[in-house]
Amino acid sequence: MLFLQGSRDQLADLSLLKPLVKRLGQSAVLQVFPDADHSFHVPARSGGNDAEVRDRIADGIAAWVEETCY
Repeated sequence: MLFLQGSRDQLADLSLLKPLVKRLGQSAVLQVFPDADHSFHVPARSGGNDAEVRDRIADGIAAWVEETCY
């Protein structure tokens, strides 16, 4: 299982999600995107932009699929 999470997501509490992922063991991976909210939007003051976050998400998914499925 792959969990993608923005560090500023107010709909999913990382303090609850991290222990769950740990309990699931090696079958679960959590990727946290700094400064991203539930929609993976980042504020301009973060120094990043939404397109960069989407690229990192796509890279993370591709790496996870490659590690998990091949």
